[in-house]
Amino acid sequence: MYVFYCSNGLKRDQLTIDCNGLDGITVKAIGLPCSGKIDIPYLMKAFETGADGVVIITCKQSQCRYPEGNMRAQKRAEAVESLLEEVGMGKGRMAVINLKEDDPEQILGEIKDFFDKVRNLPQLRHRSITFNG
Repeated sequence: MYVFYCSNGLKRDQLTIDCNGLDGITVKAIGLPCSGKIDIPYLMKAFETGADGVVIITCKQSQCRYPEGNMRAQKRAEAVESLLEEVGMGKGRMAVINLKEDDPEQILGEIKDFFDKVRNLPQLRHRSITFNG
């Protein structure tokens, strides 16, 4: 599993400590200057390299330092979901979590819920995904 997060709203050590509580799941956490900086080819590469699911953690809804960063991340996640369905990997492998409070438990709970959903999806036979764009 990959977790991309806005480093303005969440600190890496906070996320790493929280993700240690995820039973049997290897989490690769990648900080971004803004969640809106994530792009579609980079998200697709996460799946190509073996991720069964990807989470984007954005800063609080009205507190993004950059114009519309949270909304940009959401739209890109939706585009990747469509691409995954188109290539036969199905839906439900992308999630966007908006920080609501300075509460690591909220984040961990939402990540756990998402990973539980991904575990119940059909197993992926990892294959190369070609994305031109």
